Amino acid sequence: MSTKTEKKLEKIHKLLARLEKQSSKGTPIVVEGRNDIQALHKLGIDGDIILAKSSGKSFLDVLEEIERRDSRKVILLLDFDRRGREWTHHLASCLEGMRITPNLLFWRRLSGLVGHDVKDIEGLATFLETLKNKSLKS
Repeated sequence: MSTKTEKKLEKIHKLLARLEKQSSKGTPIVVEGRNDIQALHKLGIDGDIILAKSSGKSFLDVLEEIERRDSRKVILLLDFDRRGREWTHHLASCLEGMRITPNLLFWRRLSGLVGHDVKDIEGLATFLETLKNKSLKS
C-alpha cells in the first residue's frame, strides 16, 4: 500500500476516534438512515445517534428530536452526495436559528478524505475495511 493511502487511513482513524470521544461525552450525532447507525457501530461509535430520514419523519420532526435532546451542540454526519450536502446545510442553518451549534467538522473532514470513494456514511466501514485489507496485502 502506498504511503499516501496509509496516511489517509491514519487520518480517518484519528478523526473517528475524535468523533467517538465527542459522542461518548453526550453530543448527539445526526445521520440519515439505519444503515448509517450500523456503520457507526461497526466503527466503534455508539453514542446518541439521531435518524434524520427514517420513514414518515419530516424535517421539522428531526429538528424537534434534536431540540428534545437538550444539547447545545449536535454533530451532523449526513451523506456526502448532493442531497446529503443540501440536508446538512439546511439543518445547520435551522439549528443555528435555534441556538444549537451544528458541528460540521467531522462531516467536512471525512468528505474531504473519502468523498470521491464513499458517497454515504453507510459505506464508510466497508471502505475502511477495504483499505485495511489492501495494506495487509502489500
